[in-house]
Amino acid sequence: MPDTGVRAARAPLPVRSRTRFELHAGAWWLWSLGLGTAATRTTNPLLLALLMAVAGHVVAVHRSSAPWARSYTAFAKLAVAVLLVRLAFTAVLGSPVPGTHVLFTLPEIPLPAWAQGIRLGGPVSAEALLFSGYNGLKLAALLVCVGAANALAAPARLLKSLPGALYEAGVAVVVALTFAPHLIADVQRLRAARRLRGRPDRGLRGLFQVGLPVLEGALERSVALAAAMDARGYGRTAEVPAPVRRTTTALTLGGLLGVCAGTYGLLTAEGGVYGMPVLLAGALAALAGLRLGGRRSPRTRYRPAPWGVRAWLVAGSGAAVAALLALASVRDPGALHPGVVPLAAPALPLWPAAAILLGLLPVLVVPQDRKEPS
Repeated sequence: MPDTGVRAARAPLPVRSRTRFELHAGAWWLWSLGLGTAATRTTNPLLLALLMAVAGHVVAVHRSSAPWARSYTAFAKLAVAVLLVRLAFTAVLGSPVPGTHVLFTLPEIPLPAWAQGIRLGGPVSAEALLFSGYNGLKLAALLVCVGAANALAAPARLLKSLPGALYEAGVAVVVALTFAPHLIADVQRLRAARRLRGRPDRGLRGLFQVGLPVLEGALERSVALAAAMDARGYGRTAEVPAPVRRTTTALTLGGLLGVCAGTYGLLTAEGGVYGMPVLLAGALAALAGLRLGGRRSPRTRYRPAPWGVRAWLVAGSGAAVAALLALASVRDPGALHPGVVPLAAPALPLWPAAAILLGLLPVLVVPQDRKEPS
């Protein structure tokens, strides 16, 4: 009689594919950067609120339970804080925007003659607060979009997709981007542990008692990261022939200069004809230089993330939102940049709003990662 227990133990367990619901990290970042670029093209509070709502809905649908995914709440709180600080500075320091609807008057502090043009206190108008709120909301929308990228894709996963020439710089950027999510997770973990022990976790005393373990954990993580990087041969390069090195340098520098010249041409009225061709030529030359430069850093990739149709659709939806908002800012600048003098309520332009809704495409094309019961 066969030993069914041994046979069952040796039988391979059904393993769920790790990439079944996993989208390429670069697609999420391109999508969020597209929304952020669209946010820079408008100060209309209705469009900015719609952008933040789109980013928040996609995060709510596709955010995982990983610790770094919790950073979206911190970015949202930071966005609110930035908006409030901008309004407070406008109220205290004043604004160059003339206003006739005075809401309140703060005690004004007289300043010497050499500080002419600066005031502390005085009347605060609705027009000045509204203008400051519009610009503060733009910065808040940028922070929300960056927070969405951090919540949807771990920055460390981008390292697998970078060209070999940007490997060292990519490691530095990834370490910098992952610092904030890990710091937030450490603070939440230590505060929960102190609450379970009946110790205070709020106030100045709780801040000092939580801050020291957090800094100690950050130092230990840095030492472990340095040891892991050294063990994996970080910084070691291969020998590349001199002609290849010179060609790489010429293509990279020439391509970057072409990108700068093309961007300048697009931003000026005189360079509208040559701006786009120069920009495309510079981008192609820079990419070719990065491709050649990757020979000096031979690396292997363990389980590389696939870039499929869903990744193209997600990245394309963000690019489409950015392109359509840029087009709308040229064709109808008044709708995307509402004035505050005279005081009037902003209107919602229909086709720019419909363009922003294209950012919801990831909800339709990317399947949700259903958590299986353990």
